[in-house]
Amino acid sequence: MKRTILIYLALLAFFGAGIFLAIQQGQHLPAPIAENAPAVGAVVPLRPGDSTSLWSALGANLQEPLSRLLLQVIVIVLATRLVGTLFSRWGQPSVVGEVLAGILLGPSLLGWLWPGAASFIFPVESLGELKLLSQIGVCLFMFVVGLELEVSHLRQKAHTAVLVSHVGILFPYFLGVLTALWLYSKLGAPGTSFAPFALFMGIAMSITAFPVLAHILKERGLARTFLGSTALTCAAVNDATAWAILAFVVAIARATSLASTAFGLGLVVVFVAVMLLVVRPQLPRWLAVGRMEAAGPSRGVMAAVLLLILTSALATELIGIHALFGAFVAGVVMPQKTEFREYLIVRLENFSSQFLLPLFFAYSGLRTHVGLLNDPTSWLICLAIIGVATLGKLGGTMVTARLTGMNWNDAFALGALMNTRGLVELVALNIGYDLGILPPRIFAMMVVMALVTTFLTGPLLNLADRAKRGTRIAGPGA
Repeated sequence: MKRTILIYLALLAFFGAGIFLAIQQGQHLPAPIAENAPAVGAVVPLRPGDSTSLWSALGANLQEPLSRLLLQVIVIVLATRLVGTLFSRWGQPSVVGEVLAGILLGPSLLGWLWPGAASFIFPVESLGELKLLSQIGVCLFMFVVGLELEVSHLRQKAHTAVLVSHVGILFPYFLGVLTALWLYSKLGAPGTSFAPFALFMGIAMSITAFPVLAHILKERGLARTFLGSTALTCAAVNDATAWAILAFVVAIARATSLASTAFGLGLVVVFVAVMLLVVRPQLPRWLAVGRMEAAGPSRGVMAAVLLLILTSALATELIGIHALFGAFVAGVVMPQKTEFREYLIVRLENFSSQFLLPLFFAYSGLRTHVGLLNDPTSWLICLAIIGVATLGKLGGTMVTARLTGMNWNDAFALGALMNTRGLVELVALNIGYDLGILPPRIFAMMVVMALVTTFLTGPLLNLADRAKRGTRIAGPGA
């Protein structure tokens, strides 16, 4: 235990000093030069004269905001469902296919092959409604993530989980900040200072997608194994820490002065304290969880839960750290009764994942311009980002897990699981994009990185399984 604490403190000091020195060095880099990039969803507009007189009435009705939104939802749900199902049959998480479907509906494919159809279905002026509806889906998703973040996972093997997960954040974060030193002047967003750019690059490299990881473990029957429980514990600690860091970074990025930064962070602390110390202990009594019937919560209880989600999301949006943080904390403070949490997860996760989250994938795809990577240098930079992200997350987790006593094979498998980014990474990237910190080209590279690292999880776990079976066959004396 003492040795683990000493290793943890030494690594914390080393990576913290490295990140600080890199940011200090980056303050002296020349500012980025503006580059011409297509606007979000910019495709060839539909000409008014394209419609024949026979279809003019229908065409006019399709121009109405509600008709256009319904058409977009139909196209998005069909595309994400189709591609997600294909990826599931290929042994990949369906979320990879759903994110890819969102990208294919944007300028990377549809807007390139059939610009008229793309501009008709996704005109620029309609993207505001699509964005708002998708944000509601992300808030519900983050609430479910908070629900699934069981405190019991944080208590199991606590010292090992904290060491492994925090090194799995610090090492890739450090590498992300170093990568920012290389990319800032060449590809950074004009008008953005180095510090928020570097901090966002760090957080983008260090995130683990807890829901995708849990889904992979369930599919492979590993959830109750030593590796599975360790991975869930590490991912739970990683999620809680990463979202706290991201909230801190967003507060810094949105602040206009040191005083406003301190004030915003103070409000965050007050909000979290109220939710954990006041709301959480009282919620079981307010919701009458102990008297709940076997059929599940009443309509009044469900309405109260939804009001809590929305109020919590509104509070953090007003503070300036994004509504999804409030929704996440609302999930964390829900009563611990298993039946109650499972009821909420089934109802809200099915609705958000099948209907609202695909809208978020499509909206993210509409602003992902893979065509901006139009030269060998851009693709080499993208490959380097993928390599750095994998080295930091998989390598840092694997070596640290080995130092805590795990064998090399399980340590490698744990690193592969922690390298899963998926949807949670996409949420963080969109925050950076909305704040103007991540420019379109870097955003596209990071989306590709999120897809590739999540896609690699299955093959890497298969490799670890084959290595383990080979070791058993060879025997200890081989």
